[in-house]
Amino acid sequence: MSDKALDLTADMAAGLLPEKRGAARVWHALGLFIRKKPLGAIGALILFAFIFVAIFAPWLATHDPDLNNYRARVKPPSAEHWFGTDNFGRDIYSRVIYGARISIYVGILSTLIGTSIGALTGLLSGFLGGKVDQIVQRIADVMFTIPGLVLAMAIVTMLGPSMLNVIIAIAIPRIPDTNRVIRSAVLSVKESLYVDAAHAIGCANWRIMLQHILPNVTAPYIVIASAGLGGAILVEASLSFLGMGVPPPAPSWGRMLSTEGMRFFETAIWMAIFPGLFISAAVFGANLFGDALRDVLDPKLRGR
Repeated sequence: MSDKALDLTADMAAGLLPEKRGAARVWHALGLFIRKKPLGAIGALILFAFIFVAIFAPWLATHDPDLNNYRARVKPPSAEHWFGTDNFGRDIYSRVIYGARISIYVGILSTLIGTSIGALTGLLSGFLGGKVDQIVQRIADVMFTIPGLVLAMAIVTMLGPSMLNVIIAIAIPRIPDTNRVIRSAVLSVKESLYVDAAHAIGCANWRIMLQHILPNVTAPYIVIASAGLGGAILVEASLSFLGMGVPPPAPSWGRMLSTEGMRFFETAIWMAIFPGLFISAAVFGANLFGDALRDVLDPKLRGR
């Protein structure tokens, strides 16, 4: 065999084969997750189904969600209107489909913002210690004294109802929870020998945090972020139910349940059933997936 052929074979062995082995490891891990945590796989399927619905809502909806049709007011489910119509003649199926955009978008974004800020403050608090740690933890203590929903309502009241303000209101109560979890993980990791070795050779603090500590606290971050997604969706629905969520005309499951579902509950129960079912299914799927990830990533629970 020629030298060029040998070089090509070596390149394939060094490049392509590890890539295949990496892909095989991913599929193996996915299959193992499904076998070990079937409920978590079901939760992931439900959650990704809602994400799919949110992305492709314009193609899945059968009617304009904001179109008033007074000739078709308060109609029960039928072939034309699968989930019936509301008191303005709007198609409930289309409004529920578009409502998934609000709930999923607000839920994911607020969770990412809140947990990211909490992780950053927890990383700094746990690593630096001293006065920085004391100040951050006292602020967290104050935030812990206020229930999350009450704090979110107060923030929306001060800032006014809008998509951005709702995201901020849901994100802020997530900060102290994540802060405490990440701080605890950092306090444990920074006592490791490799961190002491990094200090000994003169590595900068930011380098130690990013290269040696941060990769070792990603697992608890993923756990708390996935576990908080269901709660964020539920808080968004609660704010909308109370009239403090994303303002109209954007369809929201919580507002559909409040302004339309409760008002016509006895005569047109379908107005409340379908938004309520979608809220329950989204929160249920997110919680199943979050609990399964916690069991997989938490070393104390891996044996269960």
